[in-house]
Amino acid sequence: MNALYVGFGGIIGALLRYWIATVMNERWTLTFPYPTLFINVSGSFLLGWFTSSLNAYFPQAGDIPMLILGVGMCGAYTTFSTFTYETLAMLREERYGAATLYVFSSLLFGLAAAALGLYGIGLSGR
Repeated sequence: MNALYVGFGGIIGALLRYWIATVMNERWTLTFPYPTLFINVSGSFLLGWFTSSLNAYFPQAGDIPMLILGVGMCGAYTTFSTFTYETLAMLREERYGAATLYVFSSLLFGLAAAALGLYGIGLSGR
């Protein structure tokens, strides 16, 4: 049954990632992979927040909310494979500054967002 929970969350995360990237790419002409950066940073925040808050809101539900939202949704929503592909594409195009900025901003903003979600605004009472 746990696999179904993860799968259900995965459907939500994959569709959300597709929708956000599509909307951002349709609205703006982007030469930097902002959609993936946004998705990975916001996904880091969400996973941190879910980790700190789900048990506080749904203690009787056990692991189910985390399986759906943390493992399934965040796992399908964020995308390390796209991040690495886009980084390599920029390096192949000799856009070394953009590639370096992307790697470091993804890491730093992702860590900051996860920490903010886990420690900063988690409503679990900690």
